[in-house]
Amino acid sequence: MKKIVFKGIATALITPTTPDSVDYEKFGKLIDWQIEEGIDGLVICGTSGESSTLTDKEHRAAIAFAVERANGRIPIIAGTGSNETSYAIELTKASASYGADAALVVTPYYNKATQKGLIRTYNEIADCSDLPIILYNVPSRTGVNIEPATYEELAKHENIVGIKEAGGNISKIVETVARVGDRLALYSGNDDQIVPLLSMGGLGCISVLSNVLPKQTCEITRRWFAGDTAGAAELQCRYYNLIAALFCEVNPIPVKAAMATMGFCDDYLRLPLTSMEEPNRQRLLNEMRKVGINV
Repeated sequence: MKKIVFKGIATALITPTTPDSVDYEKFGKLIDWQIEEGIDGLVICGTSGESSTLTDKEHRAAIAFAVERANGRIPIIAGTGSNETSYAIELTKASASYGADAALVVTPYYNKATQKGLIRTYNEIADCSDLPIILYNVPSRTGVNIEPATYEELAKHENIVGIKEAGGNISKIVETVARVGDRLALYSGNDDQIVPLLSMGGLGCISVLSNVLPKQTCEITRRWFAGDTAGAAELQCRYYNLIAALFCEVNPIPVKAAMATMGFCDDYLRLPLTSMEEPNRQRLLNEMRKVGINV
């Protein structure tokens, strides 16, 4: 296997924002809390971090800030994907220069590239630096799906080291693992499929749930790796209703509402995203209370 960026749970971290900037005081406290709670890695400026509505200056500064704040305590994975390949290359090179440990690169959205286009795009991004690349497949948001044969081809690149698979198709994941073996580390991109992907040799999850429950989400993978498969499955099921509530509106609307209630940020999102609808907010708060979160 190539370099393992992390094993366990990496939080797809929210970005505390205001209309004018990133709130770095709250961002720093959030990073510290996640590390204190035992998280295994942090993804900065991914989907949950509202990368699509950050300015270029904010995006770069947030990654550089997180690297400095973490100070080597855990891996920092920079979200550097774009539907414009040269910009993705620029962000990846910049993240490498800031000292990020890896880049999470989503499939180019809206363009609906062919598999040939995906192969060329990812290889060009992986060629731009020595930064390890984790491929991010989330077809429900991007309109394009990385096929198992494409994963197999991309596994040949020494800098492409992992997959965040959020397609939800378990059969496709089985085919992918059959094709790539241990040449790409497999991470779940769906919190309700952590244990199923671990059962296929996965190394963990890039998680939204761990924004609000970092220690408890990590416990799922720790039980699994300790051989307590029943215990891991029990936790997967215990948090199912909360996970469902965190995705009852498009991510990151619910998790931003949850984190605001916990005092980690303002409940502010930039358009076109808006704050959570009140009935859904009450559902989310109820599920948070059920698992012991004081809100």
